[in-house]
Amino acid sequence: MIKATFWQALDGSYKGFSIKGHAGYAPKGQDIVCAAVSALAQTAYLSLKKQLKKEPQLINKDGYYECNLPLGLSHDEEEKAAIILKTIKTGLKAIATDYSDFIEVKSIVKRM
Repeated sequence: MIKATFWQALDGSYKGFSIKGHAGYAPKGQDIVCAAVSALAQTAYLSLKKQLKKEPQLINKDGYYECNLPLGLSHDEEEKAAIILKTIKTGLKAIATDYSDFIEVKSIVKRM
């Protein structure tokens, strides 16, 4: 199962996300759930990289993808990052609606 987690600060601002695991919907190379999730994760990172002055931190290993927003974002950059991450989260939740046995999406609010 894929577990996607979005991190938010107490003020609601987004700080990043992680995606771990494999869907197991189909064999590697044929898994449409994994392909869709991977495409959204990469789109999020590339969009953040393009919209922010500082590059987000990326960890990309087999079965694990983590993207952390850089510190010191301007208010404008925080708003752009939030739009990007909310959009990607919406896409992941849509996948989870149809493939709930293969993907779980959650948010964690924590003191930062």
